[in-house]
Amino acid sequence: MTRAPAHLTLLPKPVAADVETRYPEPVAKTVALPRTALDHLDALYRVARSLTGRDDDAEELVQETYARAVAGWAQFTPGTNLRAWLFRILRNAFIDSYRRSRANPVEIGFDEEVTSGASSGREPLRSDGELERLRNLVTTDIETALASLSVDARTIILLDLEGLTERELADALGCAVGTVKSRLARARVILRERLRDYGS
Repeated sequence: MTRAPAHLTLLPKPVAADVETRYPEPVAKTVALPRTALDHLDALYRVARSLTGRDDDAEELVQETYARAVAGWAQFTPGTNLRAWLFRILRNAFIDSYRRSRANPVEIGFDEEVTSGASSGREPLRSDGELERLRNLVTTDIETALASLSVDARTIILLDLEGLTERELADALGCAVGTVKSRLARARVILRERLRDYGS
């Protein structure tokens, strides 16, 4: 009997045709959100920008929202409101980051820069400099007033501005429609009072 040279490796005998070969199952399957989830990207960003006060933080919050949506896709009930579900995830992600920042000694919040229309890259509504200055003051007052609200009050105002129905607001906030009505009414009253304070 001849032996194979030491530097050669012998292949195992072929498996019989009737023996089934099993491969291990992948540990986790990749979940893809439906394309319709991207239809809400701009609205999510607008709300995130108003909640965080910064472009970078808003982008991170929206990315975190979609990451959580992918991870929790099994919990989404087909046929229910995808937009409200995404806003609920965004709200919860913001609250989580807000709580972490409060525990962190480094304060993160609204570091809004009051800029002129030219430096912000936006053209004045007209060529009237006074009108542009007033517009910036009003925008700053509204942002400051919004920032002074509680997270829940700010969220319900912003989602209402995005045009969510009362049912969608209830789904996004995880409460009853009646609760949404009273919370929204209270938040509007507080915002009006704050705007009166900032406007004076």
